[in-house]
Amino acid sequence: MALSKDRRIGKHAILLLLSEDSSEHVAMLEQLNWKSCTGKVGAMDTHKVVAAIETAAKKNGVINPDLYRESHALYHAIIEALNGITRGQVQIGSVLRTVGLSFAVLRGNPYENEQEGEWVAVSLYGTIGAPVKGSEHETIGLGINHI
Repeated sequence: MALSKDRRIGKHAILLLLSEDSSEHVAMLEQLNWKSCTGKVGAMDTHKVVAAIETAAKKNGVINPDLYRESHALYHAIIEALNGITRGQVQIGSVLRTVGLSFAVLRGNPYENEQEGEWVAVSLYGTIGAPVKGSEHETIGLGINHI
């Protein structure tokens, strides 16, 4: 059950998110038979961030919207990534904070043994702060869950 060095799903999710030109990275991920999508969301409500990421993953075929276990795995990866963004307190608007985030969702098998199955990773990067222009700072988060 060894994690493959060149198939680390969290690392690839972060690289995909931060790459200036993601097309080359996406092509490499497709060779691994991995699925991915990227997007942006800005909100003062946590549920809007979750909804934007879930919608993008479903519309881009990263997860099957008809299988609860896939939506459930994605949800937990999103919440884990939000924990990083919000420093462990998954609250935004209720504590007068707003976020402007880019996200990447990646699905694949990071193990040498294919029988280990697929995992989903969610990476978030952007700003968080008071809802006043110029009162924000950078933030990053990563969540990984098995499907």
